[in-house]
Amino acid sequence: MTEWWESLSTLVRILYCIAVPSTLLLLLQTILSISGFGGDSDVNLSDTSGIDMGDIGGADFGDIGDVSDMGDLSDLSADVSDSSEINVHSSYSSLQLFTVQGIVAFLAVSGWVSIAALSSGLPSAGAIPLGLVAGFFAMYGIAKLVQISKKLTENGTIDFRNAIGENATVYIPIPPAGEGEGKVTLTLQGRFMECSAVSNEREMLKTGTAVRVTDLNGEVLVVEKSG
Repeated sequence: MTEWWESLSTLVRILYCIAVPSTLLLLLQTILSISGFGGDSDVNLSDTSGIDMGDIGGADFGDIGDVSDMGDLSDLSADVSDSSEINVHSSYSSLQLFTVQGIVAFLAVSGWVSIAALSSGLPSAGAIPLGLVAGFFAMYGIAKLVQISKKLTENGTIDFRNAIGENATVYIPIPPAGEGEGKVTLTLQGRFMECSAVSNEREMLKTGTAVRVTDLNGEVLVVEKSG
């Protein structure tokens, strides 16, 4: 083993030192991903614990003793929430080349392709560029796979706002005037689902009643009698 290592040129030794650790790291990432430990960590965009709200724009919030109308702030919060959701989905669906997985794949593939090219007699002036091109394609392929998987995950997420305007059937009776929750069944985004629901009707909606979704309260549907 020592004699084999000593027989290698300095360039090939460097390539082995890049390719072997990168390959091992790529295998480790693959194993962790298959095992469920390699997923992306969630980013909580609503976490404002690190923001000092004591003084913004010269206004001291600590001195505000009475806020008569919080409606505008609620609307602003909803708008920011919607904007954050759009930005997150946009970033998920975009192609991200320079990720940890992509860089590791680039190093591993470019290293091994360069070694193979040099071993076949190709001069370093041709072997190294060939390895770099192969590494770039590997990085692009990883980025594309991640993009596709994130799009599939995003498309599979239920958005209860899509239920507004849809017809449903009462499964568990819904008390009148918003006094409690019942259950309805409906088809949402191609899935047959059972959802919690409330109603502003004056009478209880009994099992089997046809209803229409008019609004949303979190993940609780607001329904009314259809027809």
